[in-house]
Amino acid sequence: MHVAALTLELYLPGCRSLKEKRGSLKPLLAGVHKQYNVSAAEVDFHDSHTSALVACVVVSNDSAHVQRLLARIPAWLEKRFPQITIVDQEFMFL
Repeated sequence: MHVAALTLELYLPGCRSLKEKRGSLKPLLAGVHKQYNVSAAEVDFHDSHTSALVACVVVSNDSAHVQRLLARIPAWLEKRFPQITIVDQEFMFL
């Protein structure tokens, strides 16, 4: 069994409140889950209006599949949500 996580530090320009931030993140998290069948959640920077740390986690019996799957997420996010900037990303096996 292989468990891996991708963490993405995001910059959300234009969000002036936590409500706006939630409104921006909700479709992003749902879209990642639907497109890639991974678990996705905001895991840090909860009190910041313009920053978010999102984790995407997947479990598989094939480590190569896990790496390929998580590697596609940043490009998909940039294409689907051009207003959001990926500041940093980190991939790790758990």
